[in-house]
Amino acid sequence: MHKLLYFLILAPLALLGQMNWINVDSIFGPLPNNVHVFYSNDSINGKPNKAFYLVAPLNEKALDFSVAIGNGKRYTPTEYHQQNNAPLLVVNTTFFEFVHNRNLNAVVNNGQLLAYNIHSTALRGKDTFTYRHSFAGAIGISKRRKADIAWLFTDSAAKYPLASQYAVPHFKDSIPVLTRAQLPTTAIFKKWKMQTAVAGGPVLIQEGQIKISNNEEQRFAGKQINDKHPRTAMGYTADGHIVVMVVEGRNPGIAEGANLTQLAQLMQSVGCVEALNLDGGGSSTMLVNGKETIKPSDKTGQRPVPAVFIISSPIQGQKRLK
Repeated sequence: MHKLLYFLILAPLALLGQMNWINVDSIFGPLPNNVHVFYSNDSINGKPNKAFYLVAPLNEKALDFSVAIGNGKRYTPTEYHQQNNAPLLVVNTTFFEFVHNRNLNAVVNNGQLLAYNIHSTALRGKDTFTYRHSFAGAIGISKRRKADIAWLFTDSAAKYPLASQYAVPHFKDSIPVLTRAQLPTTAIFKKWKMQTAVAGGPVLIQEGQIKISNNEEQRFAGKQINDKHPRTAMGYTADGHIVVMVVEGRNPGIAEGANLTQLAQLMQSVGCVEALNLDGGGSSTMLVNGKETIKPSDKTGQRPVPAVFIISSPIQGQKRLK
């Protein structure tokens, strides 16, 4: 039995109560060695819940971690699954806008920066000529298969993102486009050479502790941090496993979703030392071997998105050849 499972069964959560996770590999198999899928329908603070997570070893060279983008179009996770040789896992990632189908967060694939964080937001009313600048959290996997979560500054003129290992407070000024010269001197930014990465936010867990950086990132305004929605999150464990989790929501009486604090608690409960929230709501979808885990909340089913995170394995290729 994977040692995380022992931890899951034994670790009580202050607000969530005891969460029991069931191994459901048989439903989503065949799976590579040491890759597992878990499910829980235990209530969250007395409310109905459905959640799944996949855990995979980063150092398993037979696994390939990558990102697929729509290049100006949006596709459903099932369409990405079909377009990318039927990989083991497909999950939604970045926030985006619907007009131009543009990612609003950084995307890195094969070491190349394919999409950028939107750092400047025009304010309204009395602050019409004032801009808020913020830095979104991201999760990356290096060539050496080490995961990291950091806060990024991206620039189309630079080959690599710049990253801070600590949350960078947002700030305001009258400059519409943030450049490297305007970066706050209180933060230390260094080149972030990742092979694969996606940004979203806010960060949920830092150094093993729940510490949500929404105040710094300004991802959700006001009390939205407490709203319950379908959720997607990614994180990693101290022993080198990546965790991808989805929480079903907007399904009254069956699965009501989680707020960001509850999502952070769930990710902490499965052993994540760092974790990141990604786009949720109707976008939240995770496929394992092409099979849906949670039920998407949009009435039309899976929402088309401009980017997905993918895990591929030779096992899937062998399965298709039979």
